Parts: sequence; C-alpha cells; structure tokens
Amino acid sequence: MVVSVVGLVLFVGFLALGGWQIQRLAWKTDLIAQVDARVHAPAVPAPGPGQWQSVTRQDDQYRRVAVQGTFLHDKETLVQAVTDAGGGFWVMTPLVDARGFTVLINRGFVSAGRRDPAARADGQVMGPQTIVGLLRITEPKGGFLRANDAAGDRWRSRDVTAIAARRGLTNVAPYFIDADATPNPGGWPLGGLTVIRFANSHLVYALTWFGMALLTLVGLWLFLRDGRRNRP
Repeated sequence: MVVSVVGLVLFVGFLALGGWQIQRLAWKTDLIAQVDARVHAPAVPAPGPGQWQSVTRQDDQYRRVAVQGTFLHDKETLVQAVTDAGGGFWVMTPLVDARGFTVLINRGFVSAGRRDPAARADGQVMGPQTIVGLLRITEPKGGFLRANDAAGDRWRSRDVTAIAARRGLTNVAPYFIDADATPNPGGWPLGGLTVIRFANSHLVYALTWFGMALLTLVGLWLFLRDGRRNRP
C-alpha cells in the first residue's frame, strides 16, 4: 500500500514538472519572438526621462532605438569584453542627447592595443552624431565571480549607475545602448557585436520529466503484478 501511494505521488509530481516545463517552453518561445521583432523593427527614439521608470528588461531589452547628441570622449569607460573579435574592451562613451539627458553608448569593441584613445584618434568623432543601436538594461555589480572596481577604474560589466558616478555624470538614462555595425572612422571601435542568445532546453526537460513519470508508472505496475503472483 505504501509503495503504491509513493509511486502515485511520484507519478503525479513528475507529470506536474513536465507540464511546468511545457509552460516555460511556451513563455521562452514567445520571448524569443518578441526580441526578434524588436531587433528588426524600425528604430524609435530612445526613452527620455519621462519614460525611464517604465523601462524594463522584459519589455525593452534589445529594442532598436536611436539618439542624437554629442559624445563626451574625455569621460569614456573601458569595460572588459570577450567577443568574436577576441579579447579586449567595450568602449562606453557618454552622449549628451539633444533632449537634455545623458546616455551611455557602447560604441563597440577595441583590442587591448587600442585601449588608448590616441591609438584610435579618427574614431573620436566630434559634433552632433546620430546613433542607432539596441537598448540594453544595466548590468550592476560586475561579471561572473568578478566585481567591478570603481575606485580602481576596472570594469567587468556595464553598470550604468556606477560608471555614471565614477565619471561625475548626472541625469543619466538607466540603460545603455549597443551601437550597431555602422563603421566608425578608422574602423574603431567595432560596433554591432551584440550577442543575442537564449538558452531554450525546456522541451528536453519536459520530455525527461514525462519519461520519469512513465518509468514510475511502469515500475509501479511491475511491483503490483509481481506482488499478486507471489501471494499464496
């Protein structure tokens, strides 16, 4: 009797877990479709101060946006990066938007040999600029197992609040923008390297749980069958 109850509880539990993974699969598939639509949609103006409170990861991450303004190259920040182009740094440069606020622009990747702005002087463009790219949500605290060191100006993640404080910036948007692949003068920084990848193993997990449920049911049936045979 006890074995039967335990077997049925396990069977129902495994079915529930499989059903939950099916729900997660539907959610993840919908999320991927939403992000794909945002990435390929026409660029819209980046959210201004009146919209900042409503900007969320779920609704705005990877939205294609555009800003117009002037770069503050003397306040750029280098953030460690590993990309398809190799190891180096993201160049995070504040841009004073024509609407009166500041937004951090990830202008793209530079190798270690080009971390000095003098090594990419042609890319230090002056005057009004129009930037098109993908809205990204701030990355607080640091990278995997490595915290940002604001005091030492060593950065492992693109933490908007911390970078803005370190550079003395005010009225800064709570997001940053990954610039698209439009070439910069001199070829550096190298933009358009945003990686959009979502792990989606929910179907495999669902089949695993459903398989466990089936094995539990088969095992319970074999136990009950053998029990009947062994009765006097």
